Formats: sequence, C-alpha cells, structure tokens
Amino acid sequence: MKKNLILFILSLVMLVFNSCQTSQKQKTIKLAHGLDMSHPVHKAMQLMGEELEKNSKGKLKLEIYPNQQLGSERQCLELLQIGSLDMTKVSAAVMENFSPDMKVFGLPFLFRDRKHTFNVLDGDIGRELLDGGKKYWLKGLGYYDAGSRSFYTKEKSVVSPKDLEGLKIRVMESVTAMNMVSSLGGSPTPISSGELYTALQQGVVDGAENNPPTFYLSRHYEVCKFFSLNEHTTIPDVLIISTHLWERLSKEEQNWLQTAVDASVIYQRKLWAESESEALEAVKKAGVKVVRPDKSLFKKKVEPIYESYRDNESIYSLIKRIQESE
Repeated sequence: MKKNLILFILSLVMLVFNSCQTSQKQKTIKLAHGLDMSHPVHKAMQLMGEELEKNSKGKLKLEIYPNQQLGSERQCLELLQIGSLDMTKVSAAVMENFSPDMKVFGLPFLFRDRKHTFNVLDGDIGRELLDGGKKYWLKGLGYYDAGSRSFYTKEKSVVSPKDLEGLKIRVMESVTAMNMVSSLGGSPTPISSGELYTALQQGVVDGAENNPPTFYLSRHYEVCKFFSLNEHTTIPDVLIISTHLWERLSKEEQNWLQTAVDASVIYQRKLWAESESEALEAVKKAGVKVVRPDKSLFKKKVEPIYESYRDNESIYSLIKRIQESE
C-alpha cells in the first residue's frame, strides 16, 4: 500500500514536471483580426495554426482572436508596435498609415487582372513592400487575396462617376481611398468596419465600397440593395508580425512560421475565389441588383491621381514598375 502511494506520488510529480517542461518549450503566438469566423481569412488562419504546430512539432502554437475582439485593424497594428500583440491581418490600405509605400496598392485600376496582381505580390516588389514596415516594428509575412473593391449603395446603382455625386461613401482610414472617392465625385467618409452597418442603417453614409464576400458576410446587403462591380481597386490583405516577436524567434522558428503562412496563403486564395461567386449569388437571391458598369468611365476620372505622385520618387517608381511587370 505504502509502495503504491509512493509510486503514485512519483508519477504525479513527473506528470507535473513534464507539463511544466512542455509549457516552457511551447510558444503561443497571438493573432487578431476583424473578420467573421466563417470568412476565408479566418479559415486560412486556422490552417496556418495547424501547419505551424505540425512544422514545429508542437513547439509553436497559434491563438486566433477574430471579430475585432482585440480592436480595429489600426488598433491591432498599434498593439503590434508596442509588443502587446504578435500578429494581425490588415488591409494594405490601413497599413499605408504605418508603411507609406503600401499606399501604391490603393491606386485605382493599377492591376490588369488577377494574374498580374499575384505576380506582383509574390515577386520582388511584393517582398520589398512586406519588409518596408520593419522600421515601424511591423514585418509583413504574406498577402491574402481580398479581391477587388466595388461600390454598393442604398438608393441607386452606380453606373458612372456621376452617380456618386452628392453621396457620402464610407472608406477605410486611407488617404488614397479618400482621394479616389473624391476624384470620382463622392464624399469620402472614414468609418471603422464594425460601425458601418449601423452607419448605413442610420443614413450617416449612403454607401460603401468593398469586395463581394465582405459585402455578403457583413450583411450590408440587408441595407444596400445596389452593388456595382466597377472593381476600382485591388487591395490585398497583409499578414503582419511584430518585429518584437520576430526578432526573438530563432531562424528555425521563423522558418516554421513562414512555411505555415505560405501554406495558408495558397489555401486562402482558393477559398476566396470560391467565396466570391457564392457571395454574388447569395446577394442576388436576397434582392440586390448587381450591375457591371463600364470601367473606362471611372478610369478616366482617376488618371490625375497617378500624376499627383510624380514628385514622390518612391511611389512613382513603384507605379511604373508594377505597370511594366508581367
């Protein structure tokens, strides 16, 4: 009896010791984002977590906080800068406030098609821009597909820039986005994504601009019954890690994480393509009028925006490089 008790105590001590050893060895990376758990971005992050644990044999773990649990995109970036959060996903349009060269992605009609977009993002230009925020304690790890942004409104379809005149259009906290809406005749109104549904309901804004899946999953189609696929901008989402964490990781740990990110990027882009067509069908069934206006009418109105960057050597060089790339 006494012998069994001693063995039990020894087993318990070993169990606690092993548990402590495991917890000491395992590092948890906290990742926050503002989207719904059914969104392709969240599903891709879940895969990232699975890949990370597999690559590291359990030494690295991803803990995900969706639905703006830890704040807006801007607030999450600020948390990364002070080291209170490890990773986040933000639109490149929000990132431009922290890494100025990212504003190039917000320029309207910059990319010719989806193939051109991915070639730029996954090539030298994309990698340069991912590293551009390091001096602000923000390092990019990869780009998720966020499709193309288009206008949706409450009262009428936007088939030409004239239809935007007098309308208050919600935009992200992005100077580039505000300049674009202004050049098209609308009145840009920055509002956080979490407050937009109510703002549309109450008439604070007359419409907004975003991609089909977000339009659907945010349920903005319940308020806005007109969706105009002019696809004015193709702004990627960016996975960002705090340099406070990145520089504490060993080269091996950095490799485990980057490999998991790369796998999630491939998966997210696949899910995104599927979700775009599903979202468009769903909003049509819900009574939304979807139109495809003549893009040339919008392109002509925003041409001056490109010339406004002629004196900004860094941005103007990026514009030319992107336009000339395959």
